[in-house]
This record gives sequence, structure tokens and C-alpha cells, in this order.
Amino acid sequence: MNICVIGTGYVGLPQATLLAASGHQVVGLDIHAELVSRLNAGECTIYEAELPQMLRTALDGGQLRFTTDYGKAIAKAEIVFICVGTPEGDDGACDLSAVFAAARDLAPHLSPDTVVATRSTVPVGTTRKVEQTIAESTRVRFHIANNPEFLQEGTAVRNLRHPDRIVIGTASAFARDKLVQLYRGVVGDKVPILTMDIASSELVKYASNAMLAMRISFANEIANLCEKVGANYHDVERGVGADKRIGASFLRAGVGFGGSCFPKDVRALTELGREQELPLQLAEATLKVNELQPQRFLALVQAHLPDGISGKTIAVWGLTFKPDTDDMRNAPSIPIIRGLVRAGARVQAYDPQGMEEAKQALDDVEIAYVDDAYRALDGANALVLITEWGEFREPDFARIAAALADKVVFDGRNLWKRQDVEAAGLTYFGVGT
Repeated sequence: MNICVIGTGYVGLPQATLLAASGHQVVGLDIHAELVSRLNAGECTIYEAELPQMLRTALDGGQLRFTTDYGKAIAKAEIVFICVGTPEGDDGACDLSAVFAAARDLAPHLSPDTVVATRSTVPVGTTRKVEQTIAESTRVRFHIANNPEFLQEGTAVRNLRHPDRIVIGTASAFARDKLVQLYRGVVGDKVPILTMDIASSELVKYASNAMLAMRISFANEIANLCEKVGANYHDVERGVGADKRIGASFLRAGVGFGGSCFPKDVRALTELGREQELPLQLAEATLKVNELQPQRFLALVQAHLPDGISGKTIAVWGLTFKPDTDDMRNAPSIPIIRGLVRAGARVQAYDPQGMEEAKQALDDVEIAYVDDAYRALDGANALVLITEWGEFREPDFARIAAALADKVVFDGRNLWKRQDVEAAGLTYFGVGT
């Protein structure tokens, strides 16, 4: 098929590249000329496992190209995916300006019976408004659908190849059949493809992310309780997760969730509830718990560093909101590091991929960025782990102990075993352990 993907960020670029790798002719459309030039040169503009080689292969094979020209991108397209950003605005609402701009700009170039699918995460009712926006600028018959993505940054390519399910919301049998045909060719016959009305498909994405976020906040509340009553959250997590009705995923306690999806999507869901005069109290509590969790971790550091934080040098490992991405959006490291610096600490930070992005996100505080995890320990009093990158999983604890003046480690992701850390002569503090 001829396919156009509008937007080349964390959703659009993996989508375009994988569809091209599956044999389709794909045009990636973006309004940023510099970004398009870099992509056409084979430069992967986001950090995502497997994506750089797939991108170069698809470009070399002629299945994929990028442009800023709507006319060239849309004219032959059978399916157009809208994958632009929907960031949170200053008022907390979802900013849909890029979605509607894409709808207006694509409309004059549509061929008859093109399927237009919103893949960006959008509030309930948005896809119908996109349909109306397009209809105002074209007389060509087209078909509208919503096809929410369920990608995790760092594993987006794997998620696209092996999804738990594919959700298609549409009232058009033509659009349904076209999208089912496309995805069956990518994922085979074993993956469930769930078709439904548009509003339900839009709500599926928000409900899914809210449920996962609730599990994380619940885990953190129980971990906080463990600290009060002398229980060990590692054991509680094992016991709860062993229940097949519950399962073990998204029960890891830590410093809270971040990224571009969970905070924004849960807030959007709570706003929808308020609009409908149906407050979503679980979703609202999920956000409140998450907002407090970095502050609780800061208090843990303050309470257990000899003589407090002021004047101390703190080594920080991990800055991005999760491992295997360079994304700093809503990263828990931001409030934690700001809190450390404002309490009088000097921070020496290292992250395998996110330091350039961190410099922008944390440009209001002074931080020393180093290019090696162990260099961050030079002259440090304590080590704070914020992001559980793979290279941090089995560190040299003896080397850490030799470097730290106060010999204290704060594990914000419960990545390490207490006995391993304490065997090296370090004092260990985790979350609820």
C-alpha cells in the first residue's frame, strides 16, 4: 500500500519505518525541514532500540522517504496516519493544534476513498472533529478512523511487531477492512484486532494508561507504608504479583512515573470526567500520589545523609524518565535534582543517552554533567539512582564504596539487592525496602 505518516516523533517514526520494512511504500511527512533532511540522510532523530538500522535499510531499499510537502506526501496515499504530538498545554488540557493543522493541510490533497486515521492520543470526540475539519476543505469522499498506539519508549519497534492487540475505531466498513488488511500483513493472524466505534477506541487508550499508572501509584503507596510498618516491599511485591488475577507487571515501586503519556493522559481522563460531571477519583488520586513520590524520595535522602544535604556532593545515575530512551518529559529526575540543588547540594549527573535533553529540561539549576557513571562518584558523598538503565544493574559496589565519602546509596528504583550493597560496606536505602 501507499501510506503517509504525518509526524516523525516517538510514534510516527517507528510507525513509518516498520510499515516500510513490511514492504509498503511510505512517506513520512513533517513540517520541520531540518528534521526531514536528517531523516533522509539516514540519521535516526530519536533514541529507540532497533530503529536506526531499520531506518537506513528502508531508505536504501526505496520503501521510505521523508518530505515537508503535503501534496507529494498525500496524493497517492491510501492510508494517512496522523501521528503528531498532543502535548499538555499550560492550562493542563491536551494541545490539539498540531492535529487540526495536519487535518486542514492534508484535506486538499486527498484522493477518493483515502483512509485518514488518528494515531495520536486524542481526547474522546477529537477524531470526529478531525473528520469535520477535513470535510470543510475537500469534496473528495474519505474515511475516518481512530487507531490508538500502545507503544513503550525503548521498545516501540518490538511493540509494533508484537502488540498485545490492535484497536481500530471507525464507522466505515471500508476503513475497517483497509486497516485490518494492513495490520494483518505486519503482525500476522494471532494478534487480536479489535474493531469498535470511534469514541470507545479513543477511550481505550486513556483507560489503559490510567490503569497502568494507577498500578504504579498503588505500588508506591504500599511501599511507603512498608517503610512505616517495617515490611519489605520486595516481598510484598512478590506476594501480590504471584496472584494470577493481578500479575506482576507495573508493580515496581520507585520515584514515580513520567514521560509524555501517563501524566498527560491521566490528567486528560480526569478532565473528561469533570466535563461530564463525573469526577474520576481514582485517576485524580493516581496523579496526586505520583506528584508526591519524588518529594518523598528527597525527604528520604535528606533524612539519611549525615548532617543533611546542604554542602554535600550527590552523584546521580539516570536522568531520563525510563531506560532505553532519551526522553526527559516529566522525568522524576527533574524535581529530585531541583530539590537537591535548592537544598544546597552539588549534583554530578550521568545518563547513557539523555544528558543533552537534561541540560534543556534542567537549565534553571547548575549541574555538573559527566560522561561516565563512575566519574560521577568523584568527590561525592552519596549516590542516588533515579533511572534503572541496564548498565547500572550490576555495578562495582566496592568501587562505589571507595569513592563515596558518606558511603550511602539511595536506590530510587529498587534495582539492587540490599545484601549486595551492604556487603561492600555501603548503607542502602530503597523505596519501601
